[in-house]
Amino acid sequence: MLAIEVIVPQSAPRRWQQVAIERLQADGHDVAVRHQPGPASWPAAAKAAFQFEQRLFRRRGPNLAAPLPQIQARSGKRPAALRLDLAGDAPPSDVPTIGFLFDGSGADLSAAIAVAAGRLPVIEAVLDRKTVVGRARPMVDKRESTALGTEDVFARAVTLVQSVARAFATDRLPREPVAKDLGRTERSSTRFTSAYLGAALPRLGREALRRARFRHAHWRVGYRFTDAPGVAETGRLGTGWSVLPDPGDHFYADPFPFWWQGQPFVFVEDYPHATGKAVISVVPFNASGVPGTPRVVLEEAHHLSYPQVFERDGAIWMLPEASAGGKLTLYRASGFPDGWIPEAVLVEGEISDATLLEHDGQLWLLATDRDGHGSTSDMLVVFSAPALAGPWRPHPANPILIDHRMARPGGAFVRNSEGRVLLPVQDGTLGYGGGLGLSELLQLDRQTVRLSTPRPIDAAGDWPYPKIHTLNRAGRLEVIDGIAAVRK
Repeated sequence: MLAIEVIVPQSAPRRWQQVAIERLQADGHDVAVRHQPGPASWPAAAKAAFQFEQRLFRRRGPNLAAPLPQIQARSGKRPAALRLDLAGDAPPSDVPTIGFLFDGSGADLSAAIAVAAGRLPVIEAVLDRKTVVGRARPMVDKRESTALGTEDVFARAVTLVQSVARAFATDRLPREPVAKDLGRTERSSTRFTSAYLGAALPRLGREALRRARFRHAHWRVGYRFTDAPGVAETGRLGTGWSVLPDPGDHFYADPFPFWWQGQPFVFVEDYPHATGKAVISVVPFNASGVPGTPRVVLEEAHHLSYPQVFERDGAIWMLPEASAGGKLTLYRASGFPDGWIPEAVLVEGEISDATLLEHDGQLWLLATDRDGHGSTSDMLVVFSAPALAGPWRPHPANPILIDHRMARPGGAFVRNSEGRVLLPVQDGTLGYGGGLGLSELLQLDRQTVRLSTPRPIDAAGDWPYPKIHTLNRAGRLEVIDGIAAVRK
């Protein structure tokens, strides 16, 4: 337990700062809160824009960017061993102090300005104005909304605050020189108004027009049978792809192939537009490689996707994504391919796209965790267990990284011909489903997890939907998916 002094604005602090304090207290730290005098609030233009979007998107409950009347000041039980500057301009101190840069500025308003302008801001944790000790690249799910996008950014600011405090307490802080001093952006309405009127409102209008004509999202699955090196080996989609037909009123995505008794099957997320809640379906293929009619094999009260199917311990298993249900549940085939029964809850929480790997005599799951707020696509967490049923324990370095470019898995692990272990990872730079890369697993043990910077997959070829977010292969059958523009 650390004695931490948290510095917040005296007037009009933001809800994300209060939530960060609550997280530190939940971790058992002795938290003192001190006020820092400063400007009273964000400019009126930002307040008006956020209120407009809150109504437009029917957002209920307080946004993490919402102002509070005040955060109560209080003393700690012991002298502080660490200061966390959430106000952005605390004076120097002999106590180690970590401040936070939003898009290069100590003012959290800069996060809103960046999102309004269409950028994905980076958050940096800076120790004593000299050393970067943590970094987050948050995902913004709704690019058309400045208010909701800023909340996504502040959600990961909360995660980063909690993470660097844990790392400081265990002497695990990474360190690199900071490129600039911790500064504060001018709090005028000019920069926000310019970004909002010049970029955010036109973007919002374009998205409204698009949604009036097209489905919000409609994925299509691609497949090919080949004996040649696949996407993981070449880094290119290439040619030979066929599109799995869909009826238009629902789509298929997240394909996972599996061979059983010499016959190929593909398990998919099956999403009916009318219900907005996906089920898991299976597509059988005949001996000539022609797909049959998809049929539902697993349905729950909540959304299901990412149906990772594998064989182990003399049984066939499915580990689908079910973050909406708050539990990662393992299913066992009771009558393949149509019968599945829940076997065990492996992890509690909003866990997305958990991907299994056996490595050095241990089982591992790499996944994303929403962490209570924000996106489901930017925070990588790792769990390990001695056996499939568990117990599954979180890695002590969680979150491993906060990075929209590579946090969320996009398919099963691949061992290539050179013996390297690769993980398809989603790149959210251009939005959800904007692209896929391949990261090499460099180190995985109980102390450290390291992945390489992803190598982007070249979408050139005959696949008509280049914005992909899943890649898998079993034997000769390789599958991908891509987002299509489908009229309503």
